[in-house]
Amino acid sequence: MGYLNTETLIKALDTAESTSDAVSLRRHTYEALWHTPGRAVVDVGCGTGRAVSELGAGAVGIDTDPTMLDAARARFPGIDVREADAAALPFADASVLGYRADKVYHVLPDPDAALAEARRVLAPGGRIVLVGQDWDAVVIESGLPAVTRRIVHARADTIEHPRIARSYRNLLLDHGFDDVTLTVHTAVFTEPGVRKLLTGHAEAALEAGAITAAEADAWLADQARRAETGRLLLVIPMFLAAATRPRPSAASR
Repeated sequence: MGYLNTETLIKALDTAESTSDAVSLRRHTYEALWHTPGRAVVDVGCGTGRAVSELGAGAVGIDTDPTMLDAARARFPGIDVREADAAALPFADASVLGYRADKVYHVLPDPDAALAEARRVLAPGGRIVLVGQDWDAVVIESGLPAVTRRIVHARADTIEHPRIARSYRNLLLDHGFDDVTLTVHTAVFTEPGVRKLLTGHAEAALEAGAITAAEADAWLADQARRAETGRLLLVIPMFLAAATRPRPSAASR
């Protein structure tokens, strides 16, 4: 989402996170964390703090964007959110019981370093949940399918790790986590506010030279007509992986 400024991104996230699919997916992440109120959990890439607020006491949000953190504090007074990097969390070893990262790992410079840090701060038996979209598998209804394919792939190519979500299971296994599970959820967006994200896609493809200005204009006009008539459709596959930090074996104690 690098083609949106922070204010526009916040509005786009509000639209995306308010849908019934998004609410259901967040609930699945909390269940996968085995979370109960008061349980120490870190939400990495917390954005405007919605999940931190919903997780309640014991939850700490981490983000590198101070504007996002200011918005989180304004929206949910009293929540604990801090500016920090995913690869350098402000927690002691084995000090948290849950680690959640929602739509974060695709923009990290070093996902392996972030996972190593996750394992460091998680207590034995602690739970990790990773959620993310596959940028190369986005579905957008359009009267211009060939242009749409080029837009989707060109936008994906601007992301640091556009397909990392499909690798979550293997990454967790590679880092020694146990009880690894993977489910795929479908996020369906039909609200007019999604046009902000679609505009970002078209701008990225135009800048990359994947489409012409005329194709961008025609494609965005088609999306505008769909928004006006209730025909907008954006579908994003969301991968949810969960695992447990192993407890030390009796032989290693």
